[in-house]
Amino acid sequence: MHRSLPIFLSILSFLVTTSLPAQYLARLEVELEESPLFAFPVQVALDPITHTSDSLLSLVALTVNGEIPVPFQIDHTVNGRIMYWMIEKGGTTGIREFELRQGKKDNLKAHLIAEMDENAIVLKDSGKDLWQYNHAVAQVPEGVDKAYERSGFVHPFYSPTGKRLTRIQPPDHYHHYGLWNPWTRALYKGDTVDFWNLKDKQGTVRYANTIQTINGSVFTGYEVLHEHVVFKNRQEPEVAMVERQGTRIFSNPGEEEYYLADISISLNPSSGDEIVLLEYRYGSLGWRTTEKWDRYNSEVLTSEGLGRVEADGSLATWCIVQGEIDEEYAGVIMMSHPTNYNHPEPLRIWPIDMYDRGDMYANFAPTKDKDWVINPGQKHVLNYRFLVSSQKLNAEEAEQSWKYFAHPPQVRVSKADKK
Repeated sequence: MHRSLPIFLSILSFLVTTSLPAQYLARLEVELEESPLFAFPVQVALDPITHTSDSLLSLVALTVNGEIPVPFQIDHTVNGRIMYWMIEKGGTTGIREFELRQGKKDNLKAHLIAEMDENAIVLKDSGKDLWQYNHAVAQVPEGVDKAYERSGFVHPFYSPTGKRLTRIQPPDHYHHYGLWNPWTRALYKGDTVDFWNLKDKQGTVRYANTIQTINGSVFTGYEVLHEHVVFKNRQEPEVAMVERQGTRIFSNPGEEEYYLADISISLNPSSGDEIVLLEYRYGSLGWRTTEKWDRYNSEVLTSEGLGRVEADGSLATWCIVQGEIDEEYAGVIMMSHPTNYNHPEPLRIWPIDMYDRGDMYANFAPTKDKDWVINPGQKHVLNYRFLVSSQKLNAEEAEQSWKYFAHPPQVRVSKADKK
């Protein structure tokens, strides 16, 4: 009899747990001024609401059609637990109501996965590749100067239908690496260093370590450490600046025509010496697009209503880059957060006649018209969001997407009364 006791107790515990009604913990309200054209994430600090274990929490949306289970994800940070979920597109304006409960947890599948191997971290949605970060050094073609080799860049990232939207090592610019983040002119210890133009062998940016990878039902992602390395006038390379770079991909189940990529970049000198990122026409988050885009099948539109011809050097909160690709379409809204240095940020957009074809290159360049001093012991952070779509995008969609990124609605919390 005693051998069957553990099994009996397990069954009894399961029956009791599943039969208990869910306990109401808090009402969560999100007020929307506009009906969302795209789903977007919201967040709330969880510990001030409840210390209930993650595994015992559930979230439902309260709608006119009844209660609907809502996928959520809890991020454990140094400041406590943060709960994320997606506000669905469409619907009416006004207040969206949710209820946080303790009890039987819905079985939420982690469909957003980060897979890491010896070369890369690949972010996937239900098995489909969306975004690849490369931590291994990319070899150059035979006969090309090995100074062009580097690690720590994104390539490829894809449209939702699987179209590659980046390019690396093009013959016109072997130092272009998909989506990457070097600086062209930096003043360090009394001398200028170029981390961008690798052939000059003044410096480079390299992958140093993986801090974390994340799987979940709301987002997947990674955070990595980069080193900005000085070669110029040195017998041994010197690390001048360290960079924490992270990406999170948000995707709402059932909405396969777009996804969001939030990119965070944090810069700090590696010693007590400041670094001055000097004014230059390009630098920071550069995107060399697919070679299948040219002046005839692609376009640019900025938050100020400027097209490709006028966009270079202008200031923008967002910029659409999009075009036809393999008889399909793909578009990206690049968004700059208001807390970024020199926001709204200057743009570097290649001329429409670049290499006759009009190859596409787009860059938020915060130091295009002013220096940026990176002081030791201080946080210097840039945050961007890319909305990647398989449909043609317009100004209304871009403006609203930026507003919900820059000024997301606050979650109002009404906790259950204690008895």
